[in-house]
Amino acid sequence: MYNYNNYPCNNYRNVPWYSPEMYPYFYALGRPDYMWGYPVQNTDYSGMEIKDYGPNPFAINIDDASKQNNNFRTTLWTGDHMQLTLMSLAPGEDIGLEIHPDVDQFLRIEEGQGMVRMGSDKNADEYVINVDDNYAFIVPANTWHNVINTGKTPMKLYSIYAPPHHPHGTVHKTKADSH
Repeated sequence: MYNYNNYPCNNYRNVPWYSPEMYPYFYALGRPDYMWGYPVQNTDYSGMEIKDYGPNPFAINIDDASKQNNNFRTTLWTGDHMQLTLMSLAPGEDIGLEIHPDVDQFLRIEEGQGMVRMGSDKNADEYVINVDDNYAFIVPANTWHNVINTGKTPMKLYSIYAPPHHPHGTVHKTKADSH
C-alpha cells in the first residue's frame, strides 16, 4: 500500500483516496467507466469494425476511424438527436452542392486538403476557405455548402449532423451510391 506520511502537510496524509488497489478500472482505463453502470467490454478501440454503433454508449479514436474509412460515407453512430458519419473523398471529388433545411452540421478534416464553399444561394460563394488536416467548420441549417478535395490523396473527414440526416446504418461506398 502507499505511504502517505511523506506529504509535507498533515492535511494531505489521506490523499489520494483513489488508489490502484481500490479502483483498478479507473487506473487501467484512465476514466471511471464502471461508475456509469456500463460494462467495460472493449478498451482497445483500434481496429474496430466501421459500422453504426448508435444509439449505444460509444468511444473510438476518431482520427484512426476516419483514416480507416474508405467509403464515400459511413454512419458510425446514429442517435435520436445527433449522427456521426465518416467520409472519404477521392482526389478531385466533392460531396456535392447541398442544403439541409433543418440540420446543423459540424465537419472536421483528419487528412487531406480541399476547399469549403458555403452561402445562402446555390452559388455558395459567400464563404470560401481552403482547408487541410485538423480544420473544422460548421454549416448552419439552411446553408448551401460543398467540400471539394483539391489534393492528390483521399480526403478523410467526419461529420456530425444534428439532428440525424441519414438512416441508421447508412453506407455509401461511392458518391453515386448516395443519390
